[in-house]
Amino acid sequence: MRKQRLNLVFFLHAFVLMTNHYHLVIETPDANLGKIMHYLNSSYTTYINIKRKRSGHLFQGRYKAILVDKDSYLLELSRYLHLNPVRANMVERPEEYSHSSYCSYISNSKDKIVVTALLLEMLSADTKAAKERYKTYVESVQGEELTSPLEEVYGGIMIGNEYFIRSVLSRLADNQLERTEVSHRKGLRTNIGTEEIIAAVCNHYGVALAEIAGARRSQPRNMLIYLLKKQSGATNAEIGEKFGGISYSAVAKISKNFSKQLIRDKALQREIKKIQQQYSIFKG
Repeated sequence: MRKQRLNLVFFLHAFVLMTNHYHLVIETPDANLGKIMHYLNSSYTTYINIKRKRSGHLFQGRYKAILVDKDSYLLELSRYLHLNPVRANMVERPEEYSHSSYCSYISNSKDKIVVTALLLEMLSADTKAAKERYKTYVESVQGEELTSPLEEVYGGIMIGNEYFIRSVLSRLADNQLERTEVSHRKGLRTNIGTEEIIAAVCNHYGVALAEIAGARRSQPRNMLIYLLKKQSGATNAEIGEKFGGISYSAVAKISKNFSKQLIRDKALQREIKKIQQQYSIFKG
C-alpha cells in the first residue's frame, strides 16, 4: 500500500525484523528517505520508551541506505533478506518467521503494509502463479551457503549493472559526493585515474595536455576540468595544478558552468559520451 504519514510517501516492498537490526526495501517517489527513516526510527523509539517505561535512544548509529537496480538485483535481494531468519537459525523455514514480509508473497492473505506487485510481476502476470514461483525461487537455495548480493555494492551506496551505475553517477551533482552522508565517497571518485581522463580528452581533440591547459576559456579545457572534477579522485587543488595553478574556486566555477552548458547542449552531451567510452568507471 501507499503509506502517508506527515506527507511522507513511500512504498514498502519487503521487510525483515531481526533481534538487533532490521532490513527494509523501500521505494521513495519523493526522494526523501532521510525524513522517512527519521520518522520510523523516532516513532518506534517513542513507542518502546512508553511501553517499557524507559528513556533515551533505541538505535545505535545511522541507518545504511543502498540504492538498488530493481531490474537486476531486487528479486535476488528480497530472497536473501527473507532467508535471514533461516540463516540465523531462528526458524527452519522462512514462512515460520512472523516478523517479515515473506508470507505476504506466498499466501493469499492481504497485507496492508507491503506492496508485493512489483516483485511478483517479475515472475508472472498471474498473481497466483507468481506467488508459487516466488516460493519456489526462495526454497531453491535453502540449505545453500548463499552469497549476499550486498557484497556487490558499488562505492558503498548502490547495487546494479554497469549501465545502472553509470546512469546514477552521471546524475549526481558535482558536489554531491562531498556530502558527509555519502559513505565511501572517496571510493566512488577514485575509480578513474586522472591520466585516463586526460588521455581520452587529448586523444579526442588530437592535442597535447599543454595545448589544452594553455587555451583559456576553450571548450576542451573546460570539458577536461569538468570530467576530472566529476569522475576522478583529484581534488580541486590537484586539478588546478594541471592547468597552470588556477585556484580551487576557479576549478569549481568552470566545472559548474560547463555542467549547466551540458544540460542544454545535446551535441556536447554526445561528445562527452564519446570521450567517456574511452575509459571505464570500473577498476580492472
